[in-house]
Amino acid sequence: MADTFPEHSSPVYVIGGGPGGLAAAAALRERGIRAVILEKSDAVAASWRAHYDRLHLHTTRRLSALPGLAIPRAYGRWVARDDVVRYLEQYVEHHRLEIVTGVEVSRIDRARDGEGWVLRATGGREPSSPVVVVATGYNHTPRVPDWPGRKTFTGELLHASRYRNARPYQGRDVLVVGIGNTGAEIAVDLVEGGAARVRLAVRTVPHILRRSTAGWPSQASGILVRRLPTRLVDRAARTMSRLTMPDLSAQGLPWPETGLYTRVRQGAIPVQDVGLIDAVQTGKVEVVAAVESFEEDKVILADGSRIGPDTVVAATGYRRGLDDLVGHLGVLDERGRPLTHGPRTAPSAPGLHFTGYTNPISGMFRELALDARKIARAIDRTSA
Repeated sequence: MADTFPEHSSPVYVIGGGPGGLAAAAALRERGIRAVILEKSDAVAASWRAHYDRLHLHTTRRLSALPGLAIPRAYGRWVARDDVVRYLEQYVEHHRLEIVTGVEVSRIDRARDGEGWVLRATGGREPSSPVVVVATGYNHTPRVPDWPGRKTFTGELLHASRYRNARPYQGRDVLVVGIGNTGAEIAVDLVEGGAARVRLAVRTVPHILRRSTAGWPSQASGILVRRLPTRLVDRAARTMSRLTMPDLSAQGLPWPETGLYTRVRQGAIPVQDVGLIDAVQTGKVEVVAAVESFEEDKVILADGSRIGPDTVVAATGYRRGLDDLVGHLGVLDERGRPLTHGPRTAPSAPGLHFTGYTNPISGMFRELALDARKIARAIDRTSA
């Protein structure tokens, strides 16, 4: 495609060189709108490069491609972390995206004339534009609860973002805290990698789904039911779970009382099974109560029991990290999430778009791709 950018046009600045930022920039470029990606690290896909070794997309290759470039068939149905990084690098080259690395945007302010935005960035840079797309990522700032006594713990405590593989934990007693997809997969990885004992601390029992049943991916079901009434989906999911999943009540994972889609609406995505069910059934992963506090070499659980793991891996999620960036603009809710996303912007902040801050049941990459095209269309329409 030939460049069609007006000679003196101000670019749309896209903050973040992950899949959301790349998709938005590519969709804008397809419409002849110049987009400049500002990435704080030295390469695109920084968060993906830092994920644990065994990670694969829980969504299928065909339903995870970003606008304008399919994921190569050679990467398989469930794309591995390294292949995701490779694909995103290929994506940059294919679309000839304009990226400036090593530039961190710390704050977005209104322009003095009230028209557009000024970015406060490293090196004293202050680029400005009428339109900005914020795509710094769903998993931005690791969150570790401020457990009482945490700093007195004599064992090893690390956030899941620092976990790479099981090699350092062979022969060790490890407690994984949190049973989202990350915690569940790390627990399985530890078992398969030779940890002496693996326990999984659970506060709220999740819905667990087979990643694929008879060749049908759970993501496809998530796409089909997105527009259906919550109660209907809850009932259907409950029936399907009883038919396809074992009862793990005796192992500490009873059926959740709250419906699956009700949980999704509250922001809790089901756990995709990549070995957890078998590990729990066979006792290789022991489910224990939630962590309440620490006391030197002990971890005190919600049921009053005290255990002494060598290592605690806190798979306790992330904060969006948007407060310093845009918190002063009145565009975030009480949990620090954008009030709008995709093509819509807040009435008080026209031209300020957000993408990648929801956790959809239909798949993050798929929704980022859809959002990108909608954002580009909206920007194209308003700038015409």
